[in-house]
Amino acid sequence: MPKLGQKEQRVAVLIDVQNMYYSARNLYQAKVNFAELLKNAVNGRKLIRAIAYVVKSEAQDSDPFFKALEHIGIELKMKDLQIFPGGLKKGDWDVGIAMDAVRLSSSVDSIILVSGDGDFLPLVDYIKNATPTRLEVMGFGRTTSGKLKEAADNYFDLEENKQKYLIP
Repeated sequence: MPKLGQKEQRVAVLIDVQNMYYSARNLYQAKVNFAELLKNAVNGRKLIRAIAYVVKSEAQDSDPFFKALEHIGIELKMKDLQIFPGGLKKGDWDVGIAMDAVRLSSSVDSIILVSGDGDFLPLVDYIKNATPTRLEVMGFGRTTSGKLKEAADNYFDLEENKQKYLIP
């Protein structure tokens, strides 16, 4: 297995946009600098795919944001926000992200999961124990599950250099 950071290592970056958006907003009243995040996730390695999982809401015009992500080389996977009777809203991508990670694990050396969501713990365990692929996690330390940090092959805390990863 190639060592972390070697130029020949093939990587896929899977970004849980909702998780990153709310973490940056709630912790710092800021937005995430996805260009800088992607650059540091790849870290000189060969980017095979970068996918951002987004939820579209009718209330906001997200087209400029989506175009900006595509402009920096991030593929978008979108779904509409579900609104149930009674007002409950649901719009997560956990299963979709997990399925893509499993599918991509046979064609990359490392998967970088950009999320702090502890629901991904079974995915991390599966990738680490059932495939030769490394699983790295990037997230904001205070909103990343402690168990997710421990389980990952490598954890990168965005808060250690927050001014680099945030847009006020």
